[in-house]
Amino acid sequence: MGFFTGKTVIITGAGKATLSDGKCGSIGYGIATAFAKEGANLVITGRNVKKLEDAKADLEEKYGIKVLPIQADVNAGADNETVVNNVVRQTIDTFGDIHVLINNAQASASGVTLADHTTDQFNLALYSGLYATFYYMKACYPYLKKTQGSVVNFASGAGISGNFGQCSYAAAKEGIRGLTRVAATEWGPDNINVNIVCPLAWTAQLENFQRDYPEAYKANVKMPPMGHFGDSEMEIGRVCVQLASPDFKYMTGETLTLQGGSGLRP
Repeated sequence: MGFFTGKTVIITGAGKATLSDGKCGSIGYGIATAFAKEGANLVITGRNVKKLEDAKADLEEKYGIKVLPIQADVNAGADNETVVNNVVRQTIDTFGDIHVLINNAQASASGVTLADHTTDQFNLALYSGLYATFYYMKACYPYLKKTQGSVVNFASGAGISGNFGQCSYAAAKEGIRGLTRVAATEWGPDNINVNIVCPLAWTAQLENFQRDYPEAYKANVKMPPMGHFGDSEMEIGRVCVQLASPDFKYMTGETLTLQGGSGLRP
C-alpha cells in the first residue's frame, strides 16, 4: 500500500520522453512514476498521443495501477474550457474523484529574443502554461474542495532571473507563480494545499535546447551548486508526492525551489 493508493492524480504534460542515454527525459513522466509507486490512479494529458500511450503501458505494467491518457491541447485557437472540462469529466467518470492536480504542461519558443518574438510564439507559452493552469484549477476546484486535495503548479527560474531568449516562457511562468499564491490564499480555508515548484531538471527538452540553441543555453543554464541537475523522478516527482501528502498541509502557500537539490523558502 502506498501513500496514494486508491486516490486520483491528474498530471498535465506527462507523456513519456527519454534522454539520449535512455533515462527518463520528462518532468511530467517523472512525476507520474513517483505517484505510480505510491499506488495512485493517474490521468495524464498531453498533445502527443503516442507519448501518452507509451507512458500508460509502461506505468501500468511496472506498478499495477490504472492510467487514463487523454489528448488535450490548450492553445489560442481552441475552446479551452471545453478541452479541460472534458479531461475532468472523463476523470470523474473513470475514477470518481480528484485528489491531486499537477499543472506541469508548458510549451515555448525558447531561444527567440523578445524583439524577434511573434504573437503566435508568445501565445504558445501563455496558453499552454498560464491559461492551462488557470482552466485546470477552476475545473478541478469543486472536486479538490470535496477531497481536501492538493495542487502543485510549475514555474521556473527563467522568470525570476530574466533569462535571455525566454520572454514568453518567463512571462507564463511568472503568471503561474502569482496565480498559485492567490489560490493558496483563497483556497486555504477549503483545506486545499497549493504549492509551486521551480525545477531545474535534466530533461529531453533541455537536452534539445542545448543542441539547438547553444549560446542561449550557455547564457542561461548554470550547473547547480549540488554539481548535478535534478532527477525528474527522484528529485522532482518525489517532492510533488511530499507536497501533495495530507501530512504536509502546513506547507500551504509556500514556494519550493529545486536546483539540483531541494530547499524550501517562503
